Amino acid sequence: MTPAQLSRTVLHTVRRAVEDDELCVAVPERVKVRTPPRPGCGDYATNVALLLASGSSSGRGEGDALVIAEVLRRRLVRAPGIARVDVAAPGFLNITLEGTSHAQLVRDVLSQGLRYGHGDALAGVSVPLGAGDEVRAALVAHVVRGLVDATGGVVVPGEGPVVRGVPVSGRDLLNRLGPDAARWALLRPAGHDLPDLDPGHLLSQREDNALFRVRYAHARTRALIRNAGQLGITPQPGAYGHPAEAALLALLADHPRTLEAAARHRAPDRLARQLVALADGFFRFHDACPPLPAGERKPSAVHRSRLALADAAGAVLAGGLHLLGISAPEHL
Repeated sequence: MTPAQLSRTVLHTVRRAVEDDELCVAVPERVKVRTPPRPGCGDYATNVALLLASGSSSGRGEGDALVIAEVLRRRLVRAPGIARVDVAAPGFLNITLEGTSHAQLVRDVLSQGLRYGHGDALAGVSVPLGAGDEVRAALVAHVVRGLVDATGGVVVPGEGPVVRGVPVSGRDLLNRLGPDAARWALLRPAGHDLPDLDPGHLLSQREDNALFRVRYAHARTRALIRNAGQLGITPQPGAYGHPAEAALLALLADHPRTLEAAARHRAPDRLARQLVALADGFFRFHDACPPLPAGERKPSAVHRSRLALADAAGAVLAGGLHLLGISAPEHL
């Protein structure tokens, strides 16, 4: 179950509770779910009960977020794919998904490959966009067009992206940085921030270089799959219970929404930042949950499931880099 699917499930639950006269609140147009800031608070959390309480009319549930949250908890826990729902003061709902949902997410990523996250999230939505003359504005506009197309939206004439320009030409950037680092330098910062064009930062193969971490994480996933093949181990989604696995799964699940937001707000920097978070999440998972057996240990179902998760992370990293126009080498 992706965050978008869970959001729709929560929204449907609110609507049914209102229709059954168990709640007297205005049904919102959308419901947001987020990854909890701390481990042990479920896979996702939503503040929908707090929002409903603050805007409720007179009647049952008025102003009482905990009462509303408990009503929704009882209903949500019966929904397919949801294993547990806890209420946390002052009215948050912490939602834990069933293990089969995690395995299905990995299967979905692997089956869709580079196109995971593409879809019709912006179907019927027009995104105004103009062509910029300045090198950074032109690049951002080009990438946004691809993001809008990937999420089912339509680009219509409008103002160009509002970004801080750079005092160099595209040719100079390519000569100094090469195509991949030049694109990353212009796309990763938010539009109002001035890009860092220092080759010493952008071309270094060190952990403090975010582009290197993203591309190295992808290359590492490919190396794991190659090594697994030599050992005769086939990736197979399975049970995921370690916190590092859960954190990486949450990042994978959030990828479609990141693409939608990047397209809707004409902000490819959102995708770039998510790729950095995904790379860092992969490395934490890799260190805490080794996908390959060590020494003379025999491979088990745990290794097969972790390999599948690593493979899925690599697919999302490659797909995200592709949308930014940056290569994702298998060897680095």
